[in-house]
Amino acid sequence: MGPMPKVKSRPPAAHQQFVRRFPRLGKAWDLVNEEGSAGPLDAKTQRLLKLAVAIGAMREGAVHSGVRKARDAKASLAEMEQVVALAASTIGLPSSVAVWGWVREEADGGERRPRRR
Repeated sequence: MGPMPKVKSRPPAAHQQFVRRFPRLGKAWDLVNEEGSAGPLDAKTQRLLKLAVAIGAMREGAVHSGVRKARDAKASLAEMEQVVALAASTIGLPSSVAVWGWVREEADGGERRPRRR
């Protein structure tokens, strides 16, 4: 028996509940995403760019989501880590270490590691 097919990631429960509560905002969100995807960039490149934007904005949840979606678009961990490295000269070393940790957390299954003090 071969490996099980990989299932695409789903939005978190909070997102699903939000768009059920505010369906017109959900539709608007879908339209924004459709328009952003219309163009010459392939899906993997789009997802790596979205990850880069999340990294630059220091949005932890968006970085986690970006990793899941980039992985769904067949981006490798090495490609995602290169995005972090490319961002380093703009966002600085401490921020780069933080986002690298977020990328690794998601790549390791989405489980957050306890903070060491």
